[in-house]
Order: sequence, then structure tokens, then C-alpha cells
Amino acid sequence: MVVLKGVPELLSPELLYTLARMGHGDEIVLADANFPTSSICRCGPEEIRADGLRIPQLLQAVLQLLPLDTYVESPATVMELVPDDKEKGLETPVWKHYEMLLLHAGCKSALAKMERFEFYERAKKAFAVVATGEKALYGNIILKKGTIALGSQFGAWWRQF
Repeated sequence: MVVLKGVPELLSPELLYTLARMGHGDEIVLADANFPTSSICRCGPEEIRADGLRIPQLLQAVLQLLPLDTYVESPATVMELVPDDKEKGLETPVWKHYEMLLLHAGCKSALAKMERFEFYERAKKAFAVVATGEKALYGNIILKKGTIALGSQFGAWWRQF
């Protein structure tokens, strides 16, 4: 737990440090309990453990700090259902939750969907993968970091000098 004002308590010091080090265009994966996090992280991304957390609650906390990329079609990508699950009509209600949280955070695009093995390959290039305890099937989501207008934050302060 982080004991700082304004920082969601769900964000561990390790995750907070990772978010702070990410640059524009870097990606972070919030991975469900079935995701091969350790295997994917052998290819380079940092592995962060958040096993006791569900992705919707973690996503809400992350979105309070992480600006999303506005220069791409969608800054949030989920893993598309495999053909068998599509044929069975498998529902993914967690995606609706993600869309609501993203909309609340100012994201105006729909979730992008990516084929399973393409998703794994993209995850191998991510800055970090956060292993969660999410049990919802197809709960994985990739977020692409955007930018903030630093000048707007300091404009009033700067003008006083």
C-alpha cells in the first residue's frame, strides 16, 4: 500500500514506480489469472505481481494516473475470443466494465480486439505485465501510455516569475 496523498492505495510502490518510468507509447498489460505472465516476461517486460486484485479495480486506479495515448485508434486492447468460444457465444461482461472505466477516464474510442497469439506477441514488447487475480475469461487488457501537457500544469506558477 502506498501512503501518499492522491495516490490510489491499490497501486503498490513497484507498480507506481513502473507507471512513472513509462514514456509516451509504452504499453502495460493488466493480465488475468490465466495469462502466461512469467513466460511472457522472459522476453523483456517487467513482471509485477498484484495477485489479490481484480483488473477492474486496478484499471480504475491506474487510469487515475496514466494518461492514455490519443494519437492511436484505441489506447486499450483486449484479447479477442478464440473461434470455439465465439461459436459457443461466450460472453465477456468484463469488457463492458473496462469500457465504462475508460470512458470515465476520458477515452473516446472503443476497445480494440486482437487475436490471441498476436496479443501474446504484443505483450512481449510491453514495458510491464501486471499479474492479477482476475478470473474473468478474456480479462487481459493492454494500455498505451499517452502524454500530458506539462506546460499547462505549470503555466500559472511560471507566470508569477
